[in-house]
Amino acid sequence: MIQKILVSQPKPSTEKNPYTEIEKKYGVEIVFRPLIKVEPVTTREFRDQKVQILNYSAIVFTSKNSIDYFFRMCKETRVKVPDEMKYFVISETISYYIQKYVQYRKRKVFCGKNGKWDDLLSIILKHKNEKFLIPQNEHHNDEIARDMEAYNLCHKECIMFRTVSVPLEKEELSTLDMVVLFTANGVETLKASCGTMPQGKLRIATFGGSAATAVEDAGMRLDLIAPTPKAPSMSAALDLYISDERNGKLGKSTWGRPVPKKSANGKGDDAVTLAEKTALQRAAEALRKEEERKAAALRAKRSEAAKRGAETKRLKALQKTEEEKRAAELRKKRSEAAKRGAETKRLKRLQAEAMQ
Repeated sequence: MIQKILVSQPKPSTEKNPYTEIEKKYGVEIVFRPLIKVEPVTTREFRDQKVQILNYSAIVFTSKNSIDYFFRMCKETRVKVPDEMKYFVISETISYYIQKYVQYRKRKVFCGKNGKWDDLLSIILKHKNEKFLIPQNEHHNDEIARDMEAYNLCHKECIMFRTVSVPLEKEELSTLDMVVLFTANGVETLKASCGTMPQGKLRIATFGGSAATAVEDAGMRLDLIAPTPKAPSMSAALDLYISDERNGKLGKSTWGRPVPKKSANGKGDDAVTLAEKTALQRAAEALRKEEERKAAALRAKRSEAAKRGAETKRLKALQKTEEEKRAAELRKKRSEAAKRGAETKRLKRLQAEAMQ
């Protein structure tokens, strides 16, 4: 029976939260303990990247951490960020967080509406002449860099912080009945904490697809998944799971993680029906096709941007050649005019001498 649960997040700031209600309702103990933490790079590590912040006119922020550690590094390196610096932020919520460090003005803070990179990129493209600096986590994907390069935008990525593991002690791990995970990094930390120790009675719950996939890839047993239609939050999923456990319904419930059951031949079967499997397969296939369509559209967009960039370069080269031709012709005309002027002066001088 579940008695102690570790939630791998910081403790809620108020006592009135769904987890407190679960503790009171079922008499369980819930402890909050992040399995990862974010720490800044050192000043020396930053300087080794050879990034001069004041050489850039705009900063691109994709998280609150990037904001915190950017201004932290500015303070440590004694860089005074100019008032005219522009900020491009992934979402409106995060954009307001900048007020912690600078005065918020709409004319210098630009944010995406839906929290997606493509939306912010469309805003950045309206400011092509800026020089963009992008503070990043040490572990990040290359999507931003690829898109900035595709549109020939002047940019530089710099590492401002990194995510590190905070492992559990084996003594602490042995007292837990369930661990709730939210990220793939958290799964890696739990796996390292367990080492060669078998999972045994320890149950694992995850929120989000990436964490669930990471658990299965690590070869660990996954007992609870959220969100689901019945449990849109992790707290709601825990409430339902513990209730089913207390009432002896875990072997019959399929609302969270499909529970294996024995078939008539004893070989074991999945609790998910054939119809449900077919529906899941169709949904997965539809999702795959949608992802492929988006990827194809993005490739086409990048290809078009590359073509426009090449055409722009060609036109600039032609323009430069044409300007050089005009400049040469102008120099030739000035030289000829100077010669005519000198000849006119000489003739006038001869005429004056003849009249004398």
